[in-house]
Amino acid sequence: MTVDIAPKSKPMARAHWTLRGLANPYLLLAVAALFWSGNHIVGRAMGGHVPPLSVSALRWLIPALLMWPWVRPHLARDWPAIRAHWKIMLWLGLTGGALFTALQYVGLQFTAALNVSVLNSLVPVLIVATGALLFRDRVTLRQIGGIALSSLGVLAIIAHGEFATLLNLGFNWGDLIILFNMMVFAVYAACLRLLPKIHTLSFLFVLAVISSVSTLPFAVWEGMSGNTLTFDWLTVASIAYVSFFPSLVAFAAWNRGVELIGANRSGPFLHLVPICTALVGGVLLGEHLYAFHVAGFVLIIAGVWLASKRA
Repeated sequence: MTVDIAPKSKPMARAHWTLRGLANPYLLLAVAALFWSGNHIVGRAMGGHVPPLSVSALRWLIPALLMWPWVRPHLARDWPAIRAHWKIMLWLGLTGGALFTALQYVGLQFTAALNVSVLNSLVPVLIVATGALLFRDRVTLRQIGGIALSSLGVLAIIAHGEFATLLNLGFNWGDLIILFNMMVFAVYAACLRLLPKIHTLSFLFVLAVISSVSTLPFAVWEGMSGNTLTFDWLTVASIAYVSFFPSLVAFAAWNRGVELIGANRSGPFLHLVPICTALVGGVLLGEHLYAFHVAGFVLIIAGVWLASKRA
């Protein structure tokens, strides 16, 4: 049975889902965090091995090709709305797709994972600030408290329970790339409300096309400069993962979650990324779970719950 979900708040885009679980914004946002945490792990694993701009282009080109057989009827119906709102579609494609993806992989070439975790914790704050500046969103004390609480949990994990550790962190110009990239994603998340009423697959396809087309020239330049793809198992597995889970699944889940509860209440769910990274890394790398992990997880979950509650 197909369920047509109409959110109580002002809709960004109407989507038709076939599973009732996809109506739960908290589950959707948690799924997005899970697959984006996997993207960080894969991005670090392939750093220095897979050219960042090439994988950025392929990350969106492959999903566009995969979606084409299923998106055609939706695209035909939604094309008048897409054409009428081409400016916002182009803006979202360039920011949330091309620029965010490329800068993420470039930044991971030059900065430590610890620094990325610190900077990633700023995104919920940046989303709230962007929404307030661009759209005059009302920010509640509950949201501020939830963001602060979950940020404290992130820092507890990063610092291994010793906050003096944070004072010894060193930052380089690669960190500036990641910081700017966090601002780019905050703008993307805040501007999602401007989407026309089109099917989710239509939006993802247009996003993928814009992202791949705008990134491809830079990937060609990268290859001509001598930084070419080596088609081994690491390259194939990395591209396969980032082309499906962080791109198609995570973006669809995130966009739908934001549609249902808004950008401000969705932002704190990005603090789940360090949790997922720690858990997945523990399974794959055999890392141990310590008391500071548990304390940080509790603070993050409590903060996300507090910030995501309706005022």
